[in-house]
Amino acid sequence: MMRRKNTGNTEMRKLWDEDPVKIPLQKSKKRGLVLVTIVFFCFAVILFRLVDLMVVDHEKLSERAAQQYMREKTLTPQRGVIWDRKMKEMAANIETESLYAMPSKVEDTRSLTRDIAPLIKVSSKRLNRTLLKKKNKDFIWLERKMDLDNVRKINVLKEKNNYKAIGFLSESKRFYPKNKIASHLIGFTNIDNKGISGLELQYDTYLRGEISNFSVGTDARGNRLFNEVREPVSGNNLLLTIDERIQYIVERELADAMKTWKAEAAVAIMMNPATGEILAMANRPNYDPNSAGRSKVSERRNRALTDLFEPGSTLKTVLAAAALEEGIVRLNDEYDVSKGYIVVGGKRIRDLHKNDILTFQEVVQRSSNVGAVQIGMELGGKKYYEYIRKFGFGEKSGIDFPGEIKGILRNPRDWSGTSLAALSIGQEIGVTPLQILRAYAAIANGGKLMKPYIVSDIISPAGQIIKSVAPEVVRQVVSEKTAEKVTDILKTVVEEGGTATKAYIQGNLVAGKTGTAQIFDNQKKRYSRERHISSFVGFVPADDPRLALIVVIYEPKGGSYGGVVAAPVFKNIIEHTFAYMNVPMERDENQIILVSRSR
Repeated sequence: MMRRKNTGNTEMRKLWDEDPVKIPLQKSKKRGLVLVTIVFFCFAVILFRLVDLMVVDHEKLSERAAQQYMREKTLTPQRGVIWDRKMKEMAANIETESLYAMPSKVEDTRSLTRDIAPLIKVSSKRLNRTLLKKKNKDFIWLERKMDLDNVRKINVLKEKNNYKAIGFLSESKRFYPKNKIASHLIGFTNIDNKGISGLELQYDTYLRGEISNFSVGTDARGNRLFNEVREPVSGNNLLLTIDERIQYIVERELADAMKTWKAEAAVAIMMNPATGEILAMANRPNYDPNSAGRSKVSERRNRALTDLFEPGSTLKTVLAAAALEEGIVRLNDEYDVSKGYIVVGGKRIRDLHKNDILTFQEVVQRSSNVGAVQIGMELGGKKYYEYIRKFGFGEKSGIDFPGEIKGILRNPRDWSGTSLAALSIGQEIGVTPLQILRAYAAIANGGKLMKPYIVSDIISPAGQIIKSVAPEVVRQVVSEKTAEKVTDILKTVVEEGGTATKAYIQGNLVAGKTGTAQIFDNQKKRYSRERHISSFVGFVPADDPRLALIVVIYEPKGGSYGGVVAAPVFKNIIEHTFAYMNVPMERDENQIILVSRSR
């Protein structure tokens, strides 16, 4: 067997013999070279990463750092207060507690949900599912703006069971100290204090103030490092034209009328005819804005501005004013209504009470349909339509309130052969209670049609007036002389022989008109004989009007005539309001002897 020569060892021995130090030095150089290469490579990698972090990914990493160490905070401002005209609070704010949880820190979900679920009106199963689903979250709301009793109960549970994963934060809650009073006017807000209806919605941009968003710096443990805080700006305040005491009187009398007549609904609006200021606006049924979510939509509807009805005989005042202004009639002109009916376009229009010969004034006083149709024919459809428009029908009044509708008034080119006759007695037209009141206020105001309004001033938190509303004349609808003549006619409606003797007020003359409108039955395609809308509208004192008021009762049971159902409500409201306002009687001769004749 041949043995292989180990030449490598031989050479090493040879080198070793020549220089024993040379071999270790060469090995050391190789190791050094490898080590330097490794170190250089590591530094190159680090340098590359630093360049990548500091240049390429700088913005992204800066944002991430800010997210980790900066927290965005929001401060919600106090919502503005709403006052009545005498600075009584109608809407204010109270501090409440809102319950939150930190799901990521909940140790025993079942125990926690079992204890607190009944107090926040949520099932234990649903609450447990919510906490488990959001296990990675650091914050969720459980119940916003809780009542104090439940807050106390939860605090007891929290301390007893050492629930560290729940807590309370203080929040401002909208509060309505008058409860149901003026609820349709004031409206309400949602859980975040945003206006949802009424004046709360109409003036939300003024009331809500300015939210403050700011950043808070924290360290790795969450401790605050610095704080750049800009305090939120509180909302502006509203000063209303409404008088809370008068509003209460109106609502009380409406409630009594609803009970007496078992009515479906009722509306009343009071206005200063000289300025257009709304002093009261009430609806039945009503609701409590402090718990608006528990009410029905129908209870929250402001029928004074949103519901249409055929005005019936209250529109005859507009007809009378137009006829006098155009000079086609005089107060003593006579009309033969002895048949008790008149036929127009094949349709028979009747009077409730049979009369013989009536003067123009008596046609209005006794609310004769036959006489009104004859006057309408003399005036003509085109002219009558123009005056209906002038008095504000078929258009929005411009009141500072959301949801107002303009009503229904067809152009004469769309009329049928019976439309003029129907309009002469207040049919084939859809109006709101506010539109009727505004037209009568124009008569009371010398023929000037005013723009109604509810907010008189917007006031800053510092007490400065930001915006002030002044009375605005929209147009002159009839002359002052014509308005005086119509007023004299309307006085007789409340006197002996008129249809509204129950609206008589001792010592103060009333000028007004009754309305008894049949409700059209869409199924039977005819006017119902059982369902009516009863109304009375007028102003007082007649010779120096301070108040204009309309009362509308929807579908009363056991009565239908405006003079029987609505006129007494008008009387009661005015008498109590005058007592509150210390309005004296005009004079003794204004007390008259009455014979009841109502319609």
